[in-house]
Amino acid sequence: MAAAADPVSSLVSVLESYRGRDRVIRTLCYGCQLAGGVLARKSPTEESEMGRRLLAVSAQLSHCRTVLRLFDDLAMLAYSRQYGLGAKEEDTIVRWLSVLNNLADQLYYPCEHVAWAADADVIRTNSHKWWTLSTAFWGLSLVLGIVRSLRILFQLRRKLRNRTGESLEQSQKEIDAQVKSEVLSILSSMADLSNAVHWLPPGFLWAGQFPPWLVGLMGTISSLIGVYQTSVGAGSGAV
Repeated sequence: MAAAADPVSSLVSVLESYRGRDRVIRTLCYGCQLAGGVLARKSPTEESEMGRRLLAVSAQLSHCRTVLRLFDDLAMLAYSRQYGLGAKEEDTIVRWLSVLNNLADQLYYPCEHVAWAADADVIRTNSHKWWTLSTAFWGLSLVLGIVRSLRILFQLRRKLRNRTGESLEQSQKEIDAQVKSEVLSILSSMADLSNAVHWLPPGFLWAGQFPPWLVGLMGTISSLIGVYQTSVGAGSGAV
């Protein structure tokens, strides 16, 4: 039996890749916000002071990810060009949902960059409207991704009903794996979508209503799902 991989070596391997590092930073960011939000709710004590410190760490990690995303535009553009109009997709609905999803993701980045530049006094403009626009594109991308996954699940269910004969057992295993992947993607996107709505201007659904610990909880759930998907080679993009 092969020896178990050294945890330290595994972590180093993850941190050597951009996506792996981003997953770790994202998980730490939301984990600190969850823990900090819970502790900061308590009366003025040493624990609440620790909570405020954890929230400060979370804010810095979030800023770190924002800066790193300044370099994501070209990678997203390359992916969008490679996918094109999704000619290889069997289903027209999945194809156009994917195309619109890619477009929303592509528009998200420049809006966030402008907002960041405005906050950093690099350019003179109202950063609030650009943050709102970038969050709206992120939310739209999440909604499109959820609908796309639901459509794929519907197709997989239909495909499973139509399969008979000797290939049924093999098809069952493959379809079960795809179903699991899509269900996890839906759960992750729904957790992120709840936060995206929270960060929109007050008055829209539950915008502005989440306490810090709940934002941290939703983000941590999404991040842990993303870490798991990355570990099995099925990672999905998350902001």
